[in-house]
Amino acid sequence: MLLLVLSSFICCKSKKDSPAALATNAAPPALRVEGMIASSQSLSANIEVPGTILAFETTEIHPEVSGRLVSLNIKEGTNVSQGALLAKLYDGDLQAQMRKLDVQLKIADQTEKRQAELLKIQGISQQEYDLSLLEVQSLKADKDIVQESIRKTEIKAPFSGKLGLKNVSPGAYVTPSTVMTSISQVNKLKIQFNVPERYGSRLKNGLTISFTVDGSSTTFTANIIATEIEIDENTRSLAVRALVNQQDKVLIPGTFAKVKIVLGENANALLVPNDAILPLGRKKQIYLYKAGKGMPTDITTGVRDSTNLEVVSGLKLGDTVITSGILFLRPGINVELSKIK
Repeated sequence: MLLLVLSSFICCKSKKDSPAALATNAAPPALRVEGMIASSQSLSANIEVPGTILAFETTEIHPEVSGRLVSLNIKEGTNVSQGALLAKLYDGDLQAQMRKLDVQLKIADQTEKRQAELLKIQGISQQEYDLSLLEVQSLKADKDIVQESIRKTEIKAPFSGKLGLKNVSPGAYVTPSTVMTSISQVNKLKIQFNVPERYGSRLKNGLTISFTVDGSSTTFTANIIATEIEIDENTRSLAVRALVNQQDKVLIPGTFAKVKIVLGENANALLVPNDAILPLGRKKQIYLYKAGKGMPTDITTGVRDSTNLEVVSGLKLGDTVITSGILFLRPGINVELSKIK
């Protein structure tokens, strides 16, 4: 019996010490990766964003009231001055009302003057005179109402600018919803663009930006005149407008522009390759090499260029950043550096 037990013990021990068992219990091989040591670099804080050219002022031309067009003075593509008459609606009925009120007011004025003389000699009561005076004032108010209605039959240019295409013809019946034409002030232009929220506090009125448009090799400039009062919650960006400094026939409202903004120079920037960044929703991570392990760390990023991204926080000078095999990394994974920069 003792011999049988000893034989079983020796047999079990031999199996545990066998090469196959040792291979099974051994740690998995380390993932071979490349890395770089974080060091200070000079970085020009430039950002490039899309923008759109805008007219300095622009609006659609609508009539204030409904009516039939009896006169149309919209010459497409021409410049007009503020207050220029663009169209006239039929106002014959209103003019008739005005003539009637003129007659009534003339009679009321004469009556009021006679009543005033009678009041002086106490030929009438104060109440009778007050009624005649009230009639005069009421008719004058009625005239003002009709005069305002006549004014609304005249469609005038709200500001000096260039007319667009007309959408109506003489004789047409128009309503306040009818777009007769448009007018834009194009002797001055603006450009609008959005910047990521992290740069919003660095943009000040007067800051010069540059931009280019397709069809021209010229680099244009503009100065920021205003920013939106709040960050857009959906895009996490800030809307900015700038006044264009030059005039050029290629700068047409609605044109797409490539905007470049210079925010300054950072002599001690920490940069990592774009490929080393792991986006996690609204967060970003990088993996650091620590004692043979790959360890993730959250970072805050800054300016991006074609190959690198600035790390504002989460990375220290001298840290070793893993730059390859990012998709295979897991927290605490064994890694081996095959190359380091």
